[in-house]
Amino acid sequence: MKVTFQIENAAPVVIEGNPGDNLLALARMANVAIDAPCSGNGSCGKCRVKLIEGQLDTIPSRHISEEEFAQGWRLSCNCKVVGDVTVFVPDIASAYQSRMKTADLSSPKEVAIFTACQEDLKNSGIHFENDCRAVVLTMAEPTLDDTMPDNERLSWAIQEALGVEKVKIPYAVMSKLAATLRAHNFTVCVKGRVEENAFFCMDICAPDDTRIVGCAIDIGTTTVTMVLCDLTSGELLAKGSSGNGQIRYGADVINRIIESGREGGKKRLQDAIIKETLTPILANLCKTAGINARSILRLCIGANTTMNHLLLGVDAEPVRMEPYIPSFFGWEGLLAGDLRLPANPLAKVAIAPNIGSYVGGDITAGTLAAGFWDKEEMSLFIDLGTNGELVFGNQDFLMSCACSAGPAFEGGDISCGMRATDGAVEAAVIDEATMEPKLTVIGDEGQKVVGICGSGIIDIIAELFRCKIINARGLFCREGERVKRDAYGMGRYVLATEDESETGREISINEVDIDNFIRAKGAIFSAIDTLLASVDMPMEAIDTVYVAGGIGSGINMANAVRIGMFPDVELEKFRYIGNSSLTGAYAMVMSDEADAKCAEVMANMTYLELSTYPGYMDNFVAACFLPHTNASLFPSVM
Repeated sequence: MKVTFQIENAAPVVIEGNPGDNLLALARMANVAIDAPCSGNGSCGKCRVKLIEGQLDTIPSRHISEEEFAQGWRLSCNCKVVGDVTVFVPDIASAYQSRMKTADLSSPKEVAIFTACQEDLKNSGIHFENDCRAVVLTMAEPTLDDTMPDNERLSWAIQEALGVEKVKIPYAVMSKLAATLRAHNFTVCVKGRVEENAFFCMDICAPDDTRIVGCAIDIGTTTVTMVLCDLTSGELLAKGSSGNGQIRYGADVINRIIESGREGGKKRLQDAIIKETLTPILANLCKTAGINARSILRLCIGANTTMNHLLLGVDAEPVRMEPYIPSFFGWEGLLAGDLRLPANPLAKVAIAPNIGSYVGGDITAGTLAAGFWDKEEMSLFIDLGTNGELVFGNQDFLMSCACSAGPAFEGGDISCGMRATDGAVEAAVIDEATMEPKLTVIGDEGQKVVGICGSGIIDIIAELFRCKIINARGLFCREGERVKRDAYGMGRYVLATEDESETGREISINEVDIDNFIRAKGAIFSAIDTLLASVDMPMEAIDTVYVAGGIGSGINMANAVRIGMFPDVELEKFRYIGNSSLTGAYAMVMSDEADAKCAEVMANMTYLELSTYPGYMDNFVAACFLPHTNASLFPSVM
């Protein structure tokens, strides 16, 4: 039987199915992007499709009203095919992959932050020099009187030009050596790296092709960002981003680990990140920069521990099972050819080292970029993404931990939540007297509301609390035109009516949503509280708070303090540092010293496992109020 996915703004996709096949599973097989944050267990209600023709065996869901069901709307995870069928996949289901708002150096502000971090690293004494070289050589052409073989002729020329003792020419270069030398009359450019007084030749090409390129990559659970840079000058040549193709297997790492454990799962997850995500971005950046992919001689990846395992096709199941032991922290000897990336196959791929099961290389690279490992002042580093990771310390010590905040910061567990793409409310202000909202929506002018992303949820809850529309428990305590209640008395605040929204559905935030988010913010603050308590430090000891990650770019810091997510310190102490994982990965690509320093930072960091730390759960329960049960922790709010 034929299953046709009629994708909005794209060509339809047809796949053969069997009776009883799950519709979401078929979409994944057909590479149709349907956002399923809960990985198809029916809890999130985000994988909506519309039945156009045929029939589906459907399990009722609380996420689909009777009216919507009559219109044809279904949750793809709750449907089984029974015959030929055509379903409509709305554009908002796949927008995360192409139009998600990320910290990808796309704005002057992000570029300025990126540049400032690099300057800070240079000021700390790190030299931005690497082992990659490109040298143009002119050799005497062979004659009957000069019969030296090509490899020796090249080796002698390289030794003389670079002053090295040995030259290593691998098969990939040897196989094209004779043809390249003769095509350019024995004047060529040789690219490679210096290794302990030896030169490892990685490519031989035309004499005018002298650019050598590095690639820095941040693989987030939700988004992937990448930059190409000139390894000689440090110039940024191209930059880009997209949603992580693994998203359709779940919004969080646990669901993806579970998926990877199923038959063929490891390959599906690896293909989703390498073939569907990294390869297209990298190919497009090479085209934009006007370079041959073989000129990419060095890569660095900053990613969390699970993403690293799934990227390399390594079993990630032990990461989520007690005692939470990953297969590796660091990985030496990985080449681009091993991953089949469109780069020089002999290019080294550095993996920023992981710290623990839930504090990965993205945090190591981020800590490197923040630079507080070299300062006397006490700093708190917060990376907000699908989960929250924290580092506290200075030049004398570094403590790290991860908290299971859940997907709320990405819009998961929120009835009208969504990721930061077109139509998402990213900021809000509520008039205390009229209770009317003023919304800032991602997208072009006139873009209607589709849902609420993480920064918008923070603003809305903070504003509802400030205006005394909700109480400390997140329950509605004030009535008005914007406050509605269902048959059971549960309150909700309406941001956009059916007529005002893009989807024709009411966009609101209810008490369950608020409770879910309070738990998420409670996890962040209780992790901060526990981390400082572990070294017997009060909140007042914090001199600087570094906030990293795509979500951090849109956060109103005052509102984050108001709801009790961030510590109540002077707002001047907060510093947004953008995509610190990408910034750190760039430094590691450009600098051998930065690469070594990142490994040193990792080795000097102590990982605190919150789930086993005494008192953490008490701290978490205490933080599940607005802003906190201990008013003395938030004097500026209370």
